[in-house]
Amino acid sequence: MVTTLEARRPQVKRTKRIRDVNGKVVLVTGAARGMGLLYCRYALAEGARAVIGWDADAAALAEASAELGERFVPVPLDITDTDAVERAAAAVLAEHGAPDVLINNAGIVRGKLFVDHTRADIDATMHVNLTAPLHTTRAFLPAMLEAPEGRRIVNIASAAGLLANPRMSVYASSKWGLVGWSDSLRLELAPVGIGVTTVCPSYVATGMFEGARGPRWTPILDPERIASAAWRAMKSAKPFLLMPAMVHVSKVGRGLLPPRVWDLVGGRWFRVYSSMDAFTGRATQPK
Repeated sequence: MVTTLEARRPQVKRTKRIRDVNGKVVLVTGAARGMGLLYCRYALAEGARAVIGWDADAAALAEASAELGERFVPVPLDITDTDAVERAAAAVLAEHGAPDVLINNAGIVRGKLFVDHTRADIDATMHVNLTAPLHTTRAFLPAMLEAPEGRRIVNIASAAGLLANPRMSVYASSKWGLVGWSDSLRLELAPVGIGVTTVCPSYVATGMFEGARGPRWTPILDPERIASAAWRAMKSAKPFLLMPAMVHVSKVGRGLLPPRVWDLVGGRWFRVYSSMDAFTGRATQPK
């Protein structure tokens, strides 16, 4: 693939904005609920030719399919099974061609002290949040590169991928890895016309972070607010979307201040470090 990318570099100087996804193919992981379902709605409202929704929850996916209609293609899929991901990707390529927009949205969290994590907790978190987006993108990218200009990849990371926090060590490690990979991928693909956007929100009110408390001046985000902003960022190939504004402040503060000073400012004053103390999570979150 390096040779293919290098050969294409002179052809496209910068990634161009797209107006909508009319007539395009959109694939969303974690599509059955929350922000994933919102992305599917946006795509269909703009006239997408097909919206493929991958989700491990077959019952929730069936409910989404009943709402979204015939252009929505539900695919029950455990994205931690790389062989299954590759088979599902091959089926998409055969029937619909390469996705014009790929949104790696699926995610899980285990909000507990690191010492309390089981092997299954660690493996599931790393597989869903980090390994699966890599393998999903790898499965589609060669076909996307055949006609790259105007295609998009969106990776839903987290503010936890920029800032350490107690009771989020494994989740944070998965999102830190996702941020690093996603932005590196952006640098590789921008010259050929594929835009890659990394989305880093604070807590979103989808139920996934039930019980978590936003740090000072950091409200729990409405899913529609972050999803609509991410959708716009995708169209303009914006490299990063950080929300709300305090995520930018925290990122800069953590970078400028010595660790012990930031621990006092971020931990005690902004209350970042106590934000997960009452976390319960979604009762139906995959185990």
